Amino acid sequence: MPPSDAEMATQALQEEALYRFPSFDADAAVMLGLSIRKRFRASSRHVKVRGMIISIQTIAGHALFSCTVGNLGGVDGGGDVSLDSWTCLEGMIAVVRKTGHSSYYVEKGMNAMGKTPRQLGIQGEYKINGGAFPIWLENAPCCPIAVVACYSGSSQDDHHMVVTAVRDYLKKLARDSAILPPSTMGASAPSMPMPLAPQSTGRPPSTVGRRHLNSRSFDRTYKAPQEWMADPASRGLHDHDEYDGHGEYRD
Repeated sequence: MPPSDAEMATQALQEEALYRFPSFDADAAVMLGLSIRKRFRASSRHVKVRGMIISIQTIAGHALFSCTVGNLGGVDGGGDVSLDSWTCLEGMIAVVRKTGHSSYYVEKGMNAMGKTPRQLGIQGEYKINGGAFPIWLENAPCCPIAVVACYSGSSQDDHHMVVTAVRDYLKKLARDSAILPPSTMGASAPSMPMPLAPQSTGRPPSTVGRRHLNSRSFDRTYKAPQEWMADPASRGLHDHDEYDGHGEYRD
């Protein structure tokens, strides 16, 4: 017995909660888009359907990846991809922007509730058809940051194609991060050398190398090594003696 619309909607919602990205940028969009393209060309659907269009956009509408698999059809409709395919794809992406959920979840949830697009306020430019999936970040639960979508005419197959590509991409990220050495994990930041503790020379650090130091100046500026270590901010603050030209230093 095939699953009901409510069950498929529940599964689609679980996929959205499960597949969250640690980060996402233009390079990740290209890799994900090429993965979908490769999967479609290697599938039996490429022989049957022949054409597919793929788009990955930020939630604000900036294009990160876009491609057509197959030849664009002319006015006679003889190509692999029809002229209105991009219009359908943009309508699916608009559904994700409006609802924050995959277009497949909206489609199956609407059917399960027995509602119409008009009753849900999703009509006009919107296209309720599976294949557009939100990209969420793990640490940003307020809204998705991007949308990945593909369209070939089959709601269920297009949704499955996108979700499978997202799942495998995240698995690859997890494998790669697990084998990287600790020094390469995360963003590299410039390191600052740790200050060395002053060595005990019998004289304070500021007076090392002074051959003509009277006892008055030495007694006033000297600190025991333990005091210098406890008060590192004082190092270098006692170098203001002046030489009087007669073999003596004066304050």
